[in-house]
Amino acid sequence: MKESQHVEWKESWRDEYLKWLCGFANAEGGVLVVGKDDKGRPVGVSDAKKLLEDLPNKIRDVLGVMADVRLVQEDGKDLIEIRVDPYPNPISYKGEYHYRTGSTKQELKGAALDRFLLRKYGRTWDAVPVPGVAARQLSAAAFATFRKLAKLSERMTAADLKGSRESLLEKLRLVEGTYLTRAAVLLFHSNPQEFFSGSYVKIGFFRDGSDVVYHDLIEGDLFTQAAETVKLIRAKYMKAAITYQDIHRVETYPVPFEALREAVLNAIIHKDYAARAPIQIKVYEDKMTIWNPGQLPEHWTPEKVRRRHSSKPFNPEIANTFFRSGEIEMWGRGIERIFEECSAAGFPEPAIEYDAGDWRTEFAYPKAVLDRLGGERAESGEPGPAGETFRGKLQGKASGKKLGKTARAVVELMSAKPRITIPEIAEKLSRSERAIFLQINKLKEDGIIRRVGPDKGGYWEVLK
Repeated sequence: MKESQHVEWKESWRDEYLKWLCGFANAEGGVLVVGKDDKGRPVGVSDAKKLLEDLPNKIRDVLGVMADVRLVQEDGKDLIEIRVDPYPNPISYKGEYHYRTGSTKQELKGAALDRFLLRKYGRTWDAVPVPGVAARQLSAAAFATFRKLAKLSERMTAADLKGSRESLLEKLRLVEGTYLTRAAVLLFHSNPQEFFSGSYVKIGFFRDGSDVVYHDLIEGDLFTQAAETVKLIRAKYMKAAITYQDIHRVETYPVPFEALREAVLNAIIHKDYAARAPIQIKVYEDKMTIWNPGQLPEHWTPEKVRRRHSSKPFNPEIANTFFRSGEIEMWGRGIERIFEECSAAGFPEPAIEYDAGDWRTEFAYPKAVLDRLGGERAESGEPGPAGETFRGKLQGKASGKKLGKTARAVVELMSAKPRITIPEIAEKLSRSERAIFLQINKLKEDGIIRRVGPDKGGYWEVLK
C-alpha cells in the first residue's frame, strides 16, 4: 500500500493525527497506517493493543465519525490501520476544517472554507442570500436589457417577462425566502461592487513586457460588464487588418468576434467572486490574455474542460440567467466554441490553462494579421491617459462599401430622427443594444455617420 491521496504513513500515534483523519473524512476517505516510517518501511508499534481500545472512541468523540481500526502485521511488525470513509457532511477537528488533497493535508480557511461548506451542504456561492437588498434597489436598465434579450431568445414566456421584478426574480431562482441571492445582486444591481469587491473587469494595454500604456475598469451589472468589455476591446484595444476585395473593405481582427465574446462570457459567468480579485484582460501587440479566479468542478481536470463535456457551471444561477437571456448555451460548449471559431478563421488555437484557482486564456495573434498591421498599434498617435477613448483605430473611409440590412436601417433611423438613442434603435429593429452599438461603431469607423456633441444632448449626423 503506497502513500497517496488515500494513504498516509506515521511511525507512531499522536493525537494531532486526528487532523489527518478529519482531512480524509472531508475528502474521499482514506487509511492512516501507524507503524511505518516516511519511506513506507514497517517499524511497528509497541502499544498496539491500547491503540485498538482507545482510538475508536477518541475518533468518535473528537471528530464525530466512525472509523474502522484494525491490527495488521507486515514483516513481523504490528501495525494499526485506521480507515475513514468520506462523509457527506463537513467534519471539524476542534473547530478546524482539514482536507486531504494529493498526498498532503490542508486546513481550509477563508474563501476555500466557504466553498467547502457550501458544497457539503449542496449549495453554491451564487445562491447564498444577501440581507439588506430589495428588488426595488436593483437597476431598471439591467431588467430592461434582460427582458429584451430574453424576448429574442424565447427562453422565457411573454407573461414571465411582463411580470414584476419580484416575479421575474422568482422565475429565475434568484430569491431565497425573503432575500435576494448573490446572483441577483451581481446580475441586476447597478453597483454590485458595493457588495462584492473585485466584481469588475480590468483591461490594460501593455508594451515591452510589463509596461502598461493605458487601462480601463468596467463595472456595473454583469450584463453590462459582458457587453461593454467586448465592445471596448474591439473599439479601443484591438486594431483590424484592412484588405480589399474589389472595392469592398474587409476588416480582420486578431481574435474572432464570437471567440472573444465566448471567452469574456466564460470568465464572467464562471468567475469565483469570493476571491475578491477582478477579471484581468491584458492586451499586447501580439496577443491577449484573459485571467479570472475560478475553480474546477470536483474530480475534473483541465484536460476534461478543453474537451467536450457536460455543463457544470461554477455559478449555476448566474449561468441559468445568462442562458435565459440567450447569451449562452447550457451544453458545456463555451470553450469548444472558442476553439471552433479560431479554427474556422484559420487562427491559432488559444492556450487555456488552470493552476490552483486561476484560469488563463491566451490568444496569440495570427502572423498574417500582424504582418498586415505592420506591427503598428495605431495610425495616428498614442492613446490618451488611462480611461480615455482610444482614437487611433481603423482610420479611413468606406470607399463604396455596401451596407448590410441592419446597418442601412440604423442609418435611415438616424436620418429621420438625429437625436434617436441606441435603446430606441434597438427596440425598433428588435435587436440587442450590444448589436446596435457594434453597428454604430462600424458606421463611424467607415465614415458614414458621426456623433455631434455629448452622449446626452448630442445628435447623429449622416455623412454619406
